[in-house]
Amino acid sequence: MGNLFEYSISTSKAEEFVDITHLVERAIRESGVQNGIAVVFCPHTTAGITINENADPDVVHDIIKALDRAFPPHGDYRHVEGNSHAHIKASCMGSSCHIIISNGRPVLGTWQGVYFCEFDGPRRRRVYISCVEAK
Repeated sequence: MGNLFEYSISTSKAEEFVDITHLVERAIRESGVQNGIAVVFCPHTTAGITINENADPDVVHDIIKALDRAFPPHGDYRHVEGNSHAHIKASCMGSSCHIIISNGRPVLGTWQGVYFCEFDGPRRRRVYISCVEAK
């Protein structure tokens, strides 16, 4: 049994991490999958998906600042749109993640959450979640 869910996310800053753990939990619940895999996918080239700590907002702040140091908004880039830093950051984060589903719940660590990573906002974005039952 597989299910595909599409959710809309509005970002309000040029760079921000939006906790979407609740959307993953919702997709799993609505899919009815008890044991399997949830795939979270971002169809945007200047945004990504990651799993990291969701208890202390300073962690997200530190990740964004470290990425800005490594890939500054204004660098020696050739891409004419001026958002090469966002493309590079999105590639570093990745466009998807996989989460084990056990007993109808996502298997995440105590402090972990799933984040939509915006690097070229603010924008209206989409995220897809597919839940697949293990056989």
